[in-house]
Amino acid sequence: MQLSMTICRYILSIMKLTVYQKEFDYSYTFGVYPTLELIKYRPNNLIQIFFDPKGDSNMGLSQIKQHCFQNKVPIAPDSKFVQKVAESENAYCVAQFKKYSPKLNPQSNHLVLVGPRDAGNLGTIIRTMVGFDFANLAVIRPAVDIFSPKTIRASMGELFQINFEYFDSFVDYQTQFSRHYYPLVTSASKKLESTIFNHPSSLIFGNESAGLPNEFNQIGTNISISQNHQIDSLNLASAVSIVLHHFYCSFLKS
Repeated sequence: MQLSMTICRYILSIMKLTVYQKEFDYSYTFGVYPTLELIKYRPNNLIQIFFDPKGDSNMGLSQIKQHCFQNKVPIAPDSKFVQKVAESENAYCVAQFKKYSPKLNPQSNHLVLVGPRDAGNLGTIIRTMVGFDFANLAVIRPAVDIFSPKTIRASMGELFQINFEYFDSFVDYQTQFSRHYYPLVTSASKKLESTIFNHPSSLIFGNESAGLPNEFNQIGTNISISQNHQIDSLNLASAVSIVLHHFYCSFLKS
């Protein structure tokens, strides 16, 4: 095992890895749990792993090491690289993986995000999707990078459980997927709690600052979330959570 670690250290030392950039054909997971999710759902995309010896008592890190040794995945201790790339005191490990391009399931319900801009919000939304049995995400450009390590960390690695596709416009998405559309519009008179969803559904949300453009008032069935007038709108991730929970519960009852 000591020899294997030495060889791996040499292999890794000659590879010039650096802080993540969007144009890379690979990305990173930061932390033990997201890395375990990568191993569980996308093992063939895993390239190599760096770990911080300070986390040797972590049971999850032990599982990661075992997987690497059993499957001949390069792994090596490198606390400086982990700290440099992950920018977190308790990351303990960083996994490098190849990016991939899954496709949406045309028979399933979709979540559609129009122009999301915040990596943390996107990651939180993806984690919420998995919690409420939503496995297909359409992202309309311009939009944040779904492979940003910040997105992956915020999703706790649940990104690896979903299908996702980017589209240059909503028209491009609409052309490919004919179904029941439900844009969330704050001015809509139809309330979420009285909405009966049809299958397959596309639940559509705008970005964090502007919401959906006016043209979505003419698309599908506009819905809104009941709230008081102390605020003008809810945070995007909060709004998605409320709608997905209602959608999930409505289908449990049917």
